[in-house]
Amino acid sequence: VPIMLGDAKLATDMADRLLAEGIYVIGFSYPVVPKGQARIRVQLSAIHSDAQIDRAIAAFTKIGEELGVLGQAAS
Repeated sequence: VPIMLGDAKLATDMADRLLAEGIYVIGFSYPVVPKGQARIRVQLSAIHSDAQIDRAIAAFTKIGEELGVLGQAAS
């Protein structure tokens, strides 16, 4: 599942911080994707438990708010 962030540094920072929280994601930026279309990618599977998905959502919410991706910056 791609999560579009646009900015390469933001995608790298978010991926690094999620990894520190135990959530494995991959950041992609130029030249892998066009400039201005940086993103992180998450792999979901039917074998992930509800608890694992809830933990990932909590980590995404925490890091997203800290980096300004969620909340007021998204309005």
